[in-house]
Amino acid sequence: MKRLPWIVAVGAVPVAIACTNMTPQQQGMMSGAGLGAAGGAGIAAIAGGNAWTGAAIGGVAGGIAGGMHGTR
Repeated sequence: MKRLPWIVAVGAVPVAIACTNMTPQQQGMMSGAGLGAAGGAGIAAIAGGNAWTGAAIGGVAGGIAGGMHGTR
């Protein structure tokens, strides 16, 4: 669990750089997935569940919500 912040930080840098050539829908999807994964991992960890499962579920839900938000 101590490695999770480093994994997130290392994964966030390429995503942030790659967002410059994306459409607003793609940017919303990536932002939503990132925020959803972080939130899902945090909630699962607090609730005593598996943080990786929470991150996966939160990432999928956040990606879908962010993709729908970016289409406006």
